[in-house]
Formats: sequence, C-alpha cells, structure tokens
Amino acid sequence: MQLDGIDVFVEVVEARSFSKAAQRLRMPPATVSAKIARLEEKLGVTLIQRTTRKLHVTDAGEAYYRSCARAVTELREAEQQLTASTNQPAGCLRLTAPLDLSQSILPPIIERFIAEHPLASIELIVTNRKADLLADGIDLALRVGPLSDSRLIARKVFVGHACLWASKAYVAKHGAPEKPEDLAHHTFLGLSLQFPKSMHLRSGKKILTLPGAPRIKCDDVEALRRFIVRGNGIGILPAHLGVEDGLVAILPDYKSPATAASLIYPAQRFVPPIVRAFIACAAQSPN
Repeated sequence: MQLDGIDVFVEVVEARSFSKAAQRLRMPPATVSAKIARLEEKLGVTLIQRTTRKLHVTDAGEAYYRSCARAVTELREAEQQLTASTNQPAGCLRLTAPLDLSQSILPPIIERFIAEHPLASIELIVTNRKADLLADGIDLALRVGPLSDSRLIARKVFVGHACLWASKAYVAKHGAPEKPEDLAHHTFLGLSLQFPKSMHLRSGKKILTLPGAPRIKCDDVEALRRFIVRGNGIGILPAHLGVEDGLVAILPDYKSPATAASLIYPAQRFVPPIVRAFIACAAQSPN
C-alpha cells in the first residue's frame, strides 16, 4: 500500500482537527480532506466522521491508527536522521515570538541566519499568545520565563534585566530623580501585569519599591515603550529596549532580577538541522 494518505490520516487523528493537521503538514485543508476521502474509498471503511464542529474517529479508524502510527513515526525519524547527516539546513522554519521580542531581539538573529544558510527561509508568527507548537505546526518559539510543558525543550539564548527609563525630553522638562524617594514626584508608567503587586528593583542589598499606582498602565510592552519614548513619564522596560531607543536610564544602579529568553521546541529524537542551526545562530548573539 502506498504511504500517500496514511501519514495525513495519522496527523489528523493526532491533531483531532483537519485544519490543525493541514498547518502541521503545510498543505491546504481541502487537500487533507481529499487525501482522507481517497484513503477511505480505497479501504472501503469510514475512518473519520466529521461535522461542522467536531471530528470523531471511528472504531475502525482507531484500530487503523494504532497500526499505522508507529510505522509512520519510524519512517519520519529515518528521514530526519538521513537529512541531519547532510547537515545542510534547508526549508522553511516556522518561528513564533511575542511582539516586543520580535521587534528587538529577533531581527538581527534572523538576518544573520538567512545570510549564513541560503537554502533556509523563515516564517515569523508574531503573537503574545502562547501557541501550541505541536498542534500549530511551529518549529520554534522564543519565550521568556521558565518552561512548564514537559513535551518541550528550552535552549537559553538571552539573559537580561529591566530598569527604569525616561525620554530625553521628559528629563529635560522634569529633571531626573537622583534618589529613590524622588520617584514620588514624577509621573510613573507601568505594565498592568505588574500592578497592583509591589514591584521591586535592587541595587546590591538596597531595594527600590516602585510606585503602586502608575498614571498610565497597559498590558503590552511595546505600547508602554511608546508612551515612555513620547515623554509621558518614567517606566520600567527591558534594558535592551531602553538602549535601542536612546532613552535615559533612571537610577541606573537599580535593576530587576535577571530574566532568561529561551528558544522552545518540541521534544523529538532527531532535531531537524534547520532548528539546530537557528538555535546555534541565536546563541552567538550578545546579551
């Protein structure tokens, strides 16, 4: 029996969705549906019952899936192992990252990766939502903070901290705080997720507690950055953003604890060369 259609059937069962299987396989949903229909016609058995809202695998489909899944997995691993032996990254790497990292950390990494690997291409999916890498067919995700999914592997590529910043125009108009107590006399901006919790910065053993009621707060780092750049007040930003925007560091000795950004990918026996190559490229970036 030809493999054509069996591998698609396995993906549909594992994704429990024609559309998600199509994303993983990088083919139109109509093609996925047609391949399943041809396979069912060839077998003379209904494998999947579908409605407008849900997908149901029949008993015959479940039995057939159990027989096929292991064989398809072994074939894929054999192909990946063979591809890895050539050590030539090729194809399209699907990468996702939140907006602020997509605009700051990623561009120079992607530019260098494309320059070094002429057979590779990048599809960058910018979203603050935590995508399901397995279900959405995504190769890599750049995320901040600890890993919570045991099905994924993390490779740390960037470590940074946050501190207080203001625009040159704001400092020229209102002056710069010289000691922590001076913050009470300035307009403070912050992220919604940081408040009303107490937010602390440290300088050695000294602790700076940030004002608990920002004059402007928002739920997006990029939006907060723009308010600061436009001179609306003093706010906390990742250090690399403040430097890139030419902002003035306020009470620069006080910083947040270091936070790591990691490239996340699904656990697998053979990591595709394009994934390994991008991680290696990202690891070369200065922190």
